Amino acid sequence: MFALDDPYISDFCTETINKNNYPALNSDLLSGKLKNPLSDDEFKKIYFKSKKIYTNSENSIQRIISILNDDEFERVLTIFKDKSKTRELLKEIYPDFFYKKVKIDDLTKLDPENLKFPLVIKPAVGFLSFGVYTIFSKDDFREVVQKAKNSVEKAKGFFPKSVLSGDNFILEDYIEGEEFALDVYFDKNSNPVILNIFKHPFVDKNDVSDRMYITSGEIISKYLPLFEDLFKKIGKIGKLKNFPAHIELRANEDKIIPIEVNPFRFAGWCLCDIAYFAWKINPYEYFMEEKKPDWDKILKDNNSTYAFVMAEVPSDIDKNSIDCFSFDDYKKDLNAEILDVREYDFKKKPMFNSLFIKSKDYNQIKHILKLNMKDYIRRK
Repeated sequence: MFALDDPYISDFCTETINKNNYPALNSDLLSGKLKNPLSDDEFKKIYFKSKKIYTNSENSIQRIISILNDDEFERVLTIFKDKSKTRELLKEIYPDFFYKKVKIDDLTKLDPENLKFPLVIKPAVGFLSFGVYTIFSKDDFREVVQKAKNSVEKAKGFFPKSVLSGDNFILEDYIEGEEFALDVYFDKNSNPVILNIFKHPFVDKNDVSDRMYITSGEIISKYLPLFEDLFKKIGKIGKLKNFPAHIELRANEDKIIPIEVNPFRFAGWCLCDIAYFAWKINPYEYFMEEKKPDWDKILKDNNSTYAFVMAEVPSDIDKNSIDCFSFDDYKKDLNAEILDVREYDFKKKPMFNSLFIKSKDYNQIKHILKLNMKDYIRRK
C-alpha cells in the first residue's frame, strides 16, 4: 500500500498504482489522480492485513504514525531515520566504527584536538546532502561545522522537521572508497531484493552534491553479490520484513560500510523510476508483488550507461531574480539521450529539473558534474 506526499510524485508512480489497483492513502497532492483513494480508517485496516507500506518520501511519515499507531512501524522508522540509531544497529557488523551524536549547540564546544580526522559531519535527521561535509583536519573543524549548520538552516524551509532537522548532528569516521546508492526491499523472510544499484561520482574530495548517479550492467554485475551478502546480515539483525529502503554506502577493496538507510522508500523524488527506463523493472510492482529481477536475463546485450541528473538551483542565487532556466541550452551540453524529464517549480523546490539519460559510457557524460547551472539561468 502507498502513502505519498511532497516533494514529488511521478506520473509513472500514480499510473502504476491505478493500473494495479494498489491501495493508496488519499491526500491533497493526489486529488483527482487516484482511482480508489483510501480514507484514514480504510488505510489502517488494510495495513494491518498486509504490514506492507511504501512512501515516496518521509514527508508522509507523521501522518502514517498518527493513523496506524503501530509499534513495529515506529521501531523500524526510529532505527533508520535517526542516523545514530542506525549506527547502533550496525555496531554488531562494524564494532570499530566511530560515531558521535552531538546537539547543535554543543558542536562549537568540542575540542578538535580530541577528535581523529578525517571525519564526516551530517544532521542526525537529514535528506539528500544538506549539511553533509567532510572535515579533513582539525584546522578545518570550526569552518566546516559552520558550513554544515548554515546548509541545514537554508534547506529547512523545503522539508518538515521529520525529514530534515538541525537539532542534532552526527560526527563519524570518514569512509574511504566509492559511493553507491541502492534501492532494495526486504521480503517477508528478511531476504534482500536489490532493484537499483547506482554509483555516485563526484568532481573531487570536497564535492558533496547529488548532481548525478550512474548505473550500468557492469556496475550491477560487479557489486550485486557483495551488497546482497551485507544486506542479508542487516535484514537479519534488524528483523526487517516487507521493508523498502534506499541505502547509501561506500565500498573499497577491504570493506563495504553503509552511510545511511532511508526507510520505507526507494530513491527520493521518484528517481527510482530509472529502473524502468533502464531495465524495464517497475520498482513499485516488484515490491508490492515480491518479484525478483532476473539480472542475467535483464542485463544480457545491454551495454549502455544510464544516469539520473539533477539541475540544482545554486544556493547563492536569489530565486526572485530568476526569470527561467534555459533547458534547450542545458540539453545541448548534456551530450546524452534523454529518456525522461521531470520539471519542478524552482521557487518552491531546490532543483530546476531532473533527467533520466542514456549514454555509451560514463566518459561520455562525466562532464555533467562540472556544468555550472548559472550558465543556464536567465535573469529578469
